[in-house]
Amino acid sequence: MERGALIALAVLVLACTRHDRADNGAIATPPPPAERVRVEVLNATKVHGLARRATQYLRDRGYDVVASGTARDQRDSTLIIDRTNHPVWAGRVARAFGGARVELAPDTSRYVDITVLLGATWRPPTEPFYP
Repeated sequence: MERGALIALAVLVLACTRHDRADNGAIATPPPPAERVRVEVLNATKVHGLARRATQYLRDRGYDVVASGTARDQRDSTLIIDRTNHPVWAGRVARAFGGARVELAPDTSRYVDITVLLGATWRPPTEPFYP
């Protein structure tokens, strides 16, 4: 291959993989194959619409976001709460949010496996432009 073709190929590969990275460089890991990971997303910031953006971000990557809303308290950093004792699932969601901290807090009364409390430091990835 000539040099120009190699450069074009590298640019194409980077362009195709860029949508899987958040602004902080975290790679969004999809859920395990054939598993339904139910996620609840709560906005714990003053930024309006952040839970909606995080919901879209997770759904685009294969997670089943069953609820979203606003948390009572505000947070600086994002927290992932494992509700069903699946540390692998919680770790994958944490990596999608730039290595967020994970806590185990089992709660069988909820219909979710993971709760995401979005902190002020999380920045949603840029949205693609569709003219």
